[in-house]
Amino acid sequence: MTEATIQQVDARRALSLFGARDQHLRTIREALGVSITHRDGEIRVTGEEEAVTRATAALTQLGAQLDAQGRIDVDHVADVLARVTGKITGPVTAPVEVIHAARRVTPRTQGQARYIQSIREHDITFAVGPAGTGKTYLAVAVAVEALKQHQMRKIVLVRPAVEAGESLGFLPGDLHAKINPYLRPLLDALHEMIDYDQMKRYMEQDVIEVIPLAYMRGRTLNESFIILDEAQNTTVAQMKMFLTRMGQGSKIVISGDTTQIDLPRPSASGLIDAVARLRDISGVNIVQLHKSDIVRHRLVQEIVRAYEEEPKAALNRKSR
Repeated sequence: MTEATIQQVDARRALSLFGARDQHLRTIREALGVSITHRDGEIRVTGEEEAVTRATAALTQLGAQLDAQGRIDVDHVADVLARVTGKITGPVTAPVEVIHAARRVTPRTQGQARYIQSIREHDITFAVGPAGTGKTYLAVAVAVEALKQHQMRKIVLVRPAVEAGESLGFLPGDLHAKINPYLRPLLDALHEMIDYDQMKRYMEQDVIEVIPLAYMRGRTLNESFIILDEAQNTTVAQMKMFLTRMGQGSKIVISGDTTQIDLPRPSASGLIDAVARLRDISGVNIVQLHKSDIVRHRLVQEIVRAYEEEPKAALNRKSR
């Protein structure tokens, strides 16, 4: 048997970690087969060595979640357990049916499953997480599914045209040509899900719009599936403007990576501000995706991890 200790945990923090009536604590105990107690400002974890290591990691990650968002729910616990055990747990989310012949999009991680479920169940979903977690791709897939099933009459894909180390003024062509590179990732996702000819017809008929954020001002969009990509690069005023475009029967998905903000300083990110302001409003849900949800090339997870480290720490690790 092995015992590990997490220090300096006050009673209120322990209550939040363990959940109402210890529901989170029971879930971790049953999933990992460990004993967990809290006494004198310490959480003690006892059990087999590997199980203790995983349980300690789970509690540490949940503590970080508590610090970041001020709360922990059953989905957070399931997601953390999936990461520390390497297993996908919890309810299975139905595949997303898209228009492209016989094509289906299936979540590949617990976080992605929660994301799809949130989009289906809430009018506004915020997705925050690193590159490669499927934030844009999955949102577009659910939007196309809603269009196919006549739940929505229009898809509007939106991106802020913020310069990421490059100047729009030096790009060739007219305004449309200058903005097109910013909208390309959204178009790429659409092309994977809708046949080219049908995609062309939809855009000609204004059923699908792919537009810069500035073009949203003054509009009201009813029965529309609206996706804002790269939302970390909106200002607070732009985010408010975007959110208030929502009309009757519409659904909004807002995605972004708060580690890749390209706004000029000292501008505050509208994504960070909105998540803090709107988290307690009914009908709004916030999904946090993690490195474990990255589904691009296997090296992307390692790259994200390396950039999260302090440069000196990464250099020291390499020199060992």
